[in-house]
Amino acid sequence: MAAEPTVQISLNSPKQIAFRLMETIANVEHKVLHHNPGTGELEADRRWILDTYAECLLAVKSPRKRLGKDKDGHAP
Repeated sequence: MAAEPTVQISLNSPKQIAFRLMETIANVEHKVLHHNPGTGELEADRRWILDTYAECLLAVKSPRKRLGKDKDGHAP
């Protein structure tokens, strides 16, 4: 019987960066990606996770241009 293929996400790949970005957004929005949320936290549901990850992956693959900003990224 053939072994199942192993899926690996390399460090700093767009998928890995998108996942880390999703974790950051979850933290900022007080969402937890596991059971038993603490005080003031909400458990992220399947839809939130899939929608947020898809949005993060799109952001990583097609970052917005910094038009009208100086070399430090600040608006004039």
